[in-house]
Amino acid sequence: MITPLDVRSLTLGQLAKAIDHSLLRPELTDEEVRAGIELAKRYNVAAVCVKPCHVRLAAELLAGTEVKVCTVIGFPHGSQTTAVKVYEAQEAVANGATELDMVINIGKLRSGDDEYVLHDIRAVVEAVRGRAIVKVILENAYLTNEQKVRGCRLAEAAGAAFVKTSTGFAPSGCTVEDIRLMRAAVGPHVQIKAAHGIRTLEQALAVLEAGATRIGATATAQILEAFKAQQGESRPAAN
Repeated sequence: MITPLDVRSLTLGQLAKAIDHSLLRPELTDEEVRAGIELAKRYNVAAVCVKPCHVRLAAELLAGTEVKVCTVIGFPHGSQTTAVKVYEAQEAVANGATELDMVINIGKLRSGDDEYVLHDIRAVVEAVRGRAIVKVILENAYLTNEQKVRGCRLAEAAGAAFVKTSTGFAPSGCTVEDIRLMRAAVGPHVQIKAAHGIRTLEQALAVLEAGATRIGATATAQILEAFKAQQGESRPAAN
């Protein structure tokens, strides 16, 4: 069972460990990716989420640290065949990833083909069982509330560790209402990852309070520095 974070007593370290620093924009250069990985290491976040081509680099730079290597599977549309997703997952783990953010087959979910969706997720989960966890991205911007709930429950049935709101590439992203809906849709052992549009400390705290335990963010430094500043202001002045 996952214990939700209490935002009222949150520490800087706990907030950092609730963040996956995202490095998924297609135009990022190798130099920019290296800088992003170093930032993730400096703040000791939960994970750095890189494109599959950068998994080996991330694993090398993060060796000996507590920051996990995460990558994406079936990104960003989820329309690859199951066999391709399984291959992507196996290659990612072989290259050093221990967390995989997999995009659900959005069209199949919207079509009501639950059997396909369940098999698609389960195949990836089973391919990396014991070596990596799977976070299933629903891409909520394209789904009704009923489809979001159904997607969450299929991901749970398939053995996913997390359900996630968004890729960051759809027209809209995470909402507090979606986090609450997803939290209510799955059991206490399944975690929620909020992503897309979380750029401020206030937004980060709001989704954590709603039930998320992980945040996908590019504004990691801004969020954590804002928290440090806030904590400094709340301390009594020295005599």
